[in-house]
Amino acid sequence: MSPMSFALLVLGIALLVVTNLPRRGRTTSYENADHGGVVVYWRPGCTYCMKLRTRLRFTRLRYSEVNIWRDPRAAAFVRSVADGNETVPTVTVAGKAMVNPSKAQLLEAVRTRTPHLASGDGKPAGERD
Repeated sequence: MSPMSFALLVLGIALLVVTNLPRRGRTTSYENADHGGVVVYWRPGCTYCMKLRTRLRFTRLRYSEVNIWRDPRAAAFVRSVADGNETVPTVTVAGKAMVNPSKAQLLEAVRTRTPHLASGDGKPAGERD
């Protein structure tokens, strides 16, 4: 294995580990989540979850994260809005569920459903220039 390949492998593993870690202060349970705001339901190893959660880390959007593998009530909720499947990421904005949304779809839902989370410049609090 070349040094470049090894470096890319190590970087990939580090990224995988980091994106699977919950954000400090954002991790909660279904019961304690702010269902009037934004809640991201995820599970470890889900590449779609990693993608969305990584993109959200570069925003100012306030949201909670719930690991459905650690919270049976959260898993049951996800199944109830995803045709009986544990499809993640599932995100709720003011209680309305979105299954596997893009960052743009999520920010548009924030703009539409939770204007109190929007900043004064008309952009969602999570959107950066």
